[in-house]
Amino acid sequence: MAQVALIGASGNAGSRLLAELSDRSHQVTAIARNRDNIELLPGVTARQGDAGDREGLAALLKGHDAVISALPFRTSDVKTLVGALRDAGVSRYLVVGGAGSLEVAPGEKLIDQPDFPEAYQPEARAGGEFLDFLRGVADLEWTFLSPSAEFVAGRRTGAFRLGNDQLLTHEGGSSISFEDYAVAMVDELESPAHVRQRFTVGY
Repeated sequence: MAQVALIGASGNAGSRLLAELSDRSHQVTAIARNRDNIELLPGVTARQGDAGDREGLAALLKGHDAVISALPFRTSDVKTLVGALRDAGVSRYLVVGGAGSLEVAPGEKLIDQPDFPEAYQPEARAGGEFLDFLRGVADLEWTFLSPSAEFVAGRRTGAFRLGNDQLLTHEGGSSISFEDYAVAMVDELESPAHVRQRFTVGY
């Protein structure tokens, strides 16, 4: 059982991570801008917090074994988040990543493909920059978990594949449910296998 701080606990990925952590008996400080949107589950303490407030966030993170960030990249600042972890003395940092920076062929990223949706470009670019910054961080045990191209509501099957920097595909596309993504992330929390690495999950 770990003491885990989950930032962005009320979002699509965050709420599934919260449920998975609770189901596995971890003690979770669930952080969101509006604590009323956080589901109160066994082992969960809801706290209101601003991911842009380094000092306030550090105070919420202190004393935890690990921090999981499930925030949109366009509205978060990697330097502020990393700074808050350092101030709090927490070294383990897991990030809900994006698929845009994954490779579809050697040297060719998904985001650079002609059919990549224009509406997703800003968030995907911000996610790639976030990952690039983390790759230069040596004093934190960070992990960046990218979903497949389609990251959608579904069900928890526990049956999926893991990869590294290449987009995982299957007949009919590239996808993972929020629920199975949460399984892969909490597996990594409990048994670290990708410290200071990006990896990916898909069917």
